[in-house]
Amino acid sequence: MSSCNNSITQPLIFILAGIPGLESAHGWFSVPFFLIFIITLIGNVTIFNIVCLEKSLHEPMFLLLAMLSVVDLCLVSATVPRMLGIFWMNAKEISFDACLTQMFFIPLFYVMESGILLAMAFDRFVAIWYPLRYTTILDSSTLVKMATAILVRAVTVLTPAPILAKRLESFQTQVIAYSYCAYMAVVMIACGDISSHIVYGLMVIVASVGIDLVLIIVSYTIILRAVFRIPSWEARGKALSTCGSHLCVIGLFYSPVVFSVLSQMLGYHMAPYLQIIIDNLYFLVPPMANPLIYAVRTKQMQEWVLRILSCHRS
Repeated sequence: MSSCNNSITQPLIFILAGIPGLESAHGWFSVPFFLIFIITLIGNVTIFNIVCLEKSLHEPMFLLLAMLSVVDLCLVSATVPRMLGIFWMNAKEISFDACLTQMFFIPLFYVMESGILLAMAFDRFVAIWYPLRYTTILDSSTLVKMATAILVRAVTVLTPAPILAKRLESFQTQVIAYSYCAYMAVVMIACGDISSHIVYGLMVIVASVGIDLVLIIVSYTIILRAVFRIPSWEARGKALSTCGSHLCVIGLFYSPVVFSVLSQMLGYHMAPYLQIIIDNLYFLVPPMANPLIYAVRTKQMQEWVLRILSCHRS
């Protein structure tokens, strides 16, 4: 229950605080944020173009990787420019409608990325258990259906967020103690009973990222059972290597969420600025690291990257 003595009716403009408590260091924070943004753009555009241009890469694993690159580009484009505006130009004002738009699209791309990681886990499951039927099971029509399901689920789960936020009539303050318009950050400064909003926020996490993580764990448990039944150590290593890149990406994507949830369950209260920095890592580190991981660990990607670099040198 949130109450207000001097409430503010639904404001036309909110103020994004950036990283509260560390305002004097905003200039320093802008440097890694900008570098992450540039590396993410270059890496994901490169991966997407390689997959599109090289016909030998038009197989399920790489097509899903191209989808992941597109979503990563959308995710950083929806978050980093606004943050840099705050850090560089003190552009903290955001209209109410723009705030609603941001609180829809940022988690939308995040939930879509989680869905793609689940699809990639299913891809590895099929590749290990049904290698001879791999391309038959994961044909182009199946991939289109999977992509459609990922999009529809994300839209369905997150459409209520701006609608519910729009119905909030009064607020304690116009200042959102965040670097972007997060749904719960807006809800926490609202007046009145916000319990239904908190329940909805938890349901979004459980119905998207939570379910995806559980299914990924189940998928890889089954995969590992199959791999360790292979008598040849060389064959085992080859099978596991096909999953290595994906496991690294999964670890980077879900570890901040798991850390945040566990810290709250164990009663550990982080400083607000530290919580915001960790939340920003949700949206910044995986999109930057994903193309780097696949470029380093995937032979076909290595060859193309080396070819591109040699062309530039010549």
